[in-house]
Amino acid sequence: MSSFDSFLSPLPRVVAHRGDSKNYPENTLSAFISAHNMNIDVIETDVHLTKDNQIVIWHDDSLERNTDGSGKIEDHTLSELKKYDAGFKFTHDGKTFPFRGKGITLCSLDEALKACPEQRFNIDLKTNDVRIVDAYVKVIRENNAENRVCTASFHYNNLKEIRRKAPDMLTSITTSEVVPLVLRQKLHLLPKEFKRKIIFQIPRSASVLKIVTPAFVREMHKRGAIVMVWTINDEKSMRELFSMGVDSVMTDDPALVIKVAKEMGLRD
Repeated sequence: MSSFDSFLSPLPRVVAHRGDSKNYPENTLSAFISAHNMNIDVIETDVHLTKDNQIVIWHDDSLERNTDGSGKIEDHTLSELKKYDAGFKFTHDGKTFPFRGKGITLCSLDEALKACPEQRFNIDLKTNDVRIVDAYVKVIRENNAENRVCTASFHYNNLKEIRRKAPDMLTSITTSEVVPLVLRQKLHLLPKEFKRKIIFQIPRSASVLKIVTPAFVREMHKRGAIVMVWTINDEKSMRELFSMGVDSVMTDDPALVIKVAKEMGLRD
């Protein structure tokens, strides 16, 4: 496994969206361990605050899409969530369910950090309640993982709180921070430099607006920003983005993006 000094050193090139979600149920230890064993640079994942103030890994705010359970994640305790089958709905053909009944459960952030102790994680705080921040920071600190995580959230208040309470921890910027910078870049009105490290985690396009262009990457790199693009699952787009100079590509198919990055000389 490759070693790293921090989340940004060496620069992460390949990011597994919810782990190896092509081959295993997303956001489970099985998906994480598979991606880790591939030597992926970063595993992207999502967390919620449970009813008993634990940090559980899951994307949706409810259980229906991927498990045999129902209801809101945040209305359950961690032990209640662990009773559900997190591999119940996984299928490639719509007919067979290879992980059903195999004992795959939701896992806590603590479990994931311990299962992959030499792995960088990008963690999205899904719960729209700043109470998640204290519980989250506690888990990160207990695992001495400050240096190997970057925290994201679509909820600006979560990021504002984590920047205040844990200024040593890296955060990406959220939608309300991204939009003004994208517009200013398009209008050639960017400041000469950014006051702090800016990490973009963005789609290639939003509706009719093409966000990630060679000019965007060039101007953001001039100001020391990091450009991470999600979620890209075809080889042509991966090659185009890496050719533009984006720093990282996030995908559901980590084996493919590793292959592309190696062929383009971006990874050993």
